[in-house]
Amino acid sequence: MFVTAVGLIAGPKFFRSFNKSMISYLVMGVAIVLIGVGITVLITALDPNMDIGMGAGLLSGSLTSTPAFSAAKEAANAISKELADKVTAGYGIGYLYGVLGVVLFVQIMPKLLKVNIEEERAHFVAANTIQIQMDGKKRWNIDEFGFFSFFFTVALGMAIGAIKIPISATSYFSFGSSGGTLIAGLIVGHFGHIGKIDMKVSKQTLNFFRELGLILFLVGAGFPGGVRFVSSFNWIYIVYGIIMATVPMVVGFVLGKYVFKLSIFNNLGSITGGMTSTPALGSLISVAGTDDVASAYAATYPIALVLIVVSSNLMILLGAGII
Repeated sequence: MFVTAVGLIAGPKFFRSFNKSMISYLVMGVAIVLIGVGITVLITALDPNMDIGMGAGLLSGSLTSTPAFSAAKEAANAISKELADKVTAGYGIGYLYGVLGVVLFVQIMPKLLKVNIEEERAHFVAANTIQIQMDGKKRWNIDEFGFFSFFFTVALGMAIGAIKIPISATSYFSFGSSGGTLIAGLIVGHFGHIGKIDMKVSKQTLNFFRELGLILFLVGAGFPGGVRFVSSFNWIYIVYGIIMATVPMVVGFVLGKYVFKLSIFNNLGSITGGMTSTPALGSLISVAGTDDVASAYAATYPIALVLIVVSSNLMILLGAGII
């Protein structure tokens, strides 16, 4: 529900705003994931008590990527149950800070940089204002609030997320429910209609489902994450997870600020996408006071998702000597 709402909110502007910033978002997504992968490989090589199963689990948890966790676990299952259990344990340990770390990061950075939120918001909204031409054709509105359009988008997104693309003999890539519903939301939000059917969703409906979805997501993630965290508790693994999550965020932020010269909100929006962090985007929307930050998230998220899924899978296969 949350990601579908984000896609529908960003859709009308997303495809109309392709410019040099889009390249910046793509590069930041690649950089964040590859830095995380590099740190994981380095830690695994230096710590004799750390194997690639725990490393892949910690990385997917630190970047809060359930699709990456699923890919790594499936690849590990084909090798041994013990390796798969380590992936699960690593994911549980890395996930809690992976969620909290990015949420705190997007709230703390504006304060550390002493950003005037109201002034920055005014500049940001003005810079992201795009005139959307209306075709003037009368559309059939199925319901006043857009419930049909919203849940049609959810169903389309689940179908997209269920598509499986083989990446090895034992595993596959898919966008999953998060990636699929984001893509569907962007597409439906962009076109706004299917033939003569109006597919626009009211602002109130989008805000309601965005907030409700985020609450349910956090509650659902907290229970199993807490169980795995307690059962696999180890201070050194927690430290590794913190490093895997924090260093990519900091490097990505520096890259966005000093190399690509992104505004603070676009920079943080891209960070949340690169870290594939749905809760952090919700937090950033609250901090920024505008939904427009979702565009940077939507631009960065897909490439980050693809890379982390493929990387987690390859780490398991390479670590086990399969390829």
